[in-house]
Amino acid sequence: MELKKILIIVYYWPPSGGSGVQRWVKFVKYLKKLGWDPVIYAPSNPEYPAIDPSLDEDLPDDLRVIKRPITEPYHLYKKLVGLKKDDKLGSGLMREEGGSGLMHRLSVWIRGNFFIPDARKWWIKPSIRFLTELLNKERFDAIVTTGPPHSMHMIGLGLKKNTGLPWLADFRDPWTNIDFIEDLNLSSAARKKHEQMEQEVLDLADEIVVVSPTMRSDYSDMTDTPVTVITNGFDTNDFAPADEGPRKDHFLLTHIGMMTSTRNPETLWQALAGIRDKYPEKASKFKLQLIGKVDASIKAKIREYGLQEMVEVSDYVPHEQIIREQRKSHALLLIINESPNAGLLLPGKLFEYMASGRPVICTTPVDGDAAEVLRESGIGKVVSTYDKDALQQQILELMDQPDIYHSKELKPGSAVMKFSRQELTRKLTERLESIIS
Repeated sequence: MELKKILIIVYYWPPSGGSGVQRWVKFVKYLKKLGWDPVIYAPSNPEYPAIDPSLDEDLPDDLRVIKRPITEPYHLYKKLVGLKKDDKLGSGLMREEGGSGLMHRLSVWIRGNFFIPDARKWWIKPSIRFLTELLNKERFDAIVTTGPPHSMHMIGLGLKKNTGLPWLADFRDPWTNIDFIEDLNLSSAARKKHEQMEQEVLDLADEIVVVSPTMRSDYSDMTDTPVTVITNGFDTNDFAPADEGPRKDHFLLTHIGMMTSTRNPETLWQALAGIRDKYPEKASKFKLQLIGKVDASIKAKIREYGLQEMVEVSDYVPHEQIIREQRKSHALLLIINESPNAGLLLPGKLFEYMASGRPVICTTPVDGDAAEVLRESGIGKVVSTYDKDALQQQILELMDQPDIYHSKELKPGSAVMKFSRQELTRKLTERLESIIS
């Protein structure tokens, strides 16, 4: 059987780490088995916030990856906020320790109002020229773009206009409805430009893929283009039989992933401070582990509440090590902030939490998409973002369950298997088939 050929345009690609790259690494891992030959187009010299060489192991040996130089303004940003040339940047609105808060706010304003749609805008035109020539020389059946950064979608838009090839635009996060949009302090002109770009992408793509039901509802109201939900997920092959269980000397609650200033969980710090003050013996046997990029403002809050003995901050670790950290944890923490549009967020880490078999505590809008998935799967408890007493109670109840101190099993239950990467890739190929038929 002749494979159909698909061009996938990405910014985040190995050796980049993080959830943004894992989604398409996993799709690519299984696409060829389902009749599709993926070709990757990615930058050769990007500014990645985290590096994870272990993700290369998921990629097919014969995968074709085309890399081209990109121009990014991050050397100017580093000067502006007082970082060194070789310092790694955080993602999104992340502020590093040692950087200037005023300069950080200024840089965020510049980003939102001048780098439209984002700081990778200078890669759009060169990529359209190069890829148009490639697509005219070689046969491809479809194009995929994935964002953010949404410059990838603008490349897809240009290629659609130039070649007419079927195009699927994958939105891992919303564009103008992202939860931190107000923090960019957009001018009316800048907001209008973002909205116009987004609308043109939505209308000219042949298929829109989003990661949550509320995103589908929002985008379906904006365009007649078909919109399909394909959530993030987990790879069953990542969860081998466990050879170690949780530590027995203390209770370990783990949060995995980026924590920005807009997701600074004041309720969590209050709940932990309450445990320390009311239950000092329990506090002495408790540890919250934050694994991933953590904003300087969050580290300051930990110090402000005097929680240094209860909270441990670690930098990004490779994906394979994250699985081991889940094994060593007694429970996992998911935090979604209470912004007006936070209900549509369905973070990738939630699905790997599912596969871990560990109980989950999630602070989130109780009527949001993440809360609904948690309730349906039965893997954990949902706590309103502002309810510190309920959060504290959930932590204490888990600490009083002796069974979770011994369990080594990390087997996903049947209720969550629809979120396996294999099943999600099959769903993706159905949408690809629909746009080329």
